[in-house]
Amino acid sequence: MRIAIIGLANSGRTTIFNALTGLNLETTIYSTVASEPHNGVVKVPDARIDRLSEIYKPKKTTYATVEYIDYLGLTKGDTEQNRKVFDLIKDADTVVHVIRGFHDEAIVHPLGGIDPKRDAETVELEMIFGDLELVDKRLERMEQGAKRGKKPDETEKKLLMKCKEALEAEQPLRNVEFTGDERKAMSHLQFMSIKPEVILVNVDEADINSERASALCSQLQGLFSGDQVIVMSLCGKVEMDIAQLPGDEAAAFLEDLGIREPALNKLISVSYRLLGLISFITSGEDEVRAWTIHKGMNAQKAAGRIHSDIERGFIRAEVVSYDDFISHGGNMPAVREKGLLRLEGKTYEVRDGDIINFRFNV
Repeated sequence: MRIAIIGLANSGRTTIFNALTGLNLETTIYSTVASEPHNGVVKVPDARIDRLSEIYKPKKTTYATVEYIDYLGLTKGDTEQNRKVFDLIKDADTVVHVIRGFHDEAIVHPLGGIDPKRDAETVELEMIFGDLELVDKRLERMEQGAKRGKKPDETEKKLLMKCKEALEAEQPLRNVEFTGDERKAMSHLQFMSIKPEVILVNVDEADINSERASALCSQLQGLFSGDQVIVMSLCGKVEMDIAQLPGDEAAAFLEDLGIREPALNKLISVSYRLLGLISFITSGEDEVRAWTIHKGMNAQKAAGRIHSDIERGFIRAEVVSYDDFISHGGNMPAVREKGLLRLEGKTYEVRDGDIINFRFNV
C-alpha cells in the first residue's frame, strides 16, 4: 500500500512523515518550491504476527508494509507547481491530507492564519482543478486527432465528459458514481480527487484529546460526503518525538499524554478500512508472514499474492481463523481434532486473520 502525504506548505507534512516512518528529516519554518521527494517504508503493526512468531519461532518474520511519500506543499492557484506534486503521487492508493491546526508564530501560514476549514476546501479545489486540467487536455487531444481523421473513442469521451461535468461543478470524482467498467477505463488517467482520503488535523499538544480537536474534526467531516473521507487529529510534533523513542519509553510517554496508540497504528488502521483491505497469514517454522488483500477476494486469487504458480495450480486451502488457533493453545493438532481446520475451495472468501496453507500442484 502506498500512501501520499499532501497539504499546504507549513502544515506539518514532513513532521507527520517523520512520526510515521521514525525518520528524522529536517523540518523548516518556511515554504519551499524546490525539494526532493521523501519515501519511507514501515512495517504494519500486527499483534497476531507477533504472537505467531512467539509460537513458531520461525527463521523469518515478515509483516505487511506501507510506503509513505512526502513531497512539496501544495500552493493555492499554482497549477503548474501543484502538478509536480500530483504527478509524483498519482499512483498512491490513498491520500493523507495534513491540515494545520497548531499555532506557532515562527511558522508562517501561506494563507495568512489558522483556518482548517478554508485549508481543506483549498486543497480539495486544487485537486479538482488539477483533474479538470487533465480532462480538458485529454479531450483536446481527442479533438485534434479527429481533425486529422482519427476516430475518437466515444466510450472514453463520454466518460471524460461525465468527469468534466462533476469537476466543473467543483465536485471531487470520489463523489461520482462510476461502474466497475468505468473505473477500469479511467484508471490510466490517475485522477487525484477520486482517491480515498484521510484528513489529518495537526493540532497543538494542548489539544490532544480536547474538545477543540473534536470540534475541528466534526466540522471538517461535515465538508465531505460519502464514506471515502475520514477525519482524525493528532499532534505531529509529539508523535514525531514518540517515534524517536525506544519502545518502553514510547509506551510510557503515550500513557502520560493519554494517547491510546501512536499515529502509525491509527493511520494504518484507518487506511486499511478506507481501501477495504484485510490480511491473511501463512505460518510455520520457516516463516510467519502477513499478506494484504482486498476484502472479498477468493482463496485462489489470494494464493496468487504468494505466487502465480500457487494460484494456477490451486487445489484446496487449509484454513483456520487466528482466534480459533490461539484459543486452542496455538496447537494445530488440537485445532484439527476439534474440526476447526477447514478445507476450502477456489471461491472461498478469505477473512481477515485467516491462517492459510495452500495445497497446489504445478
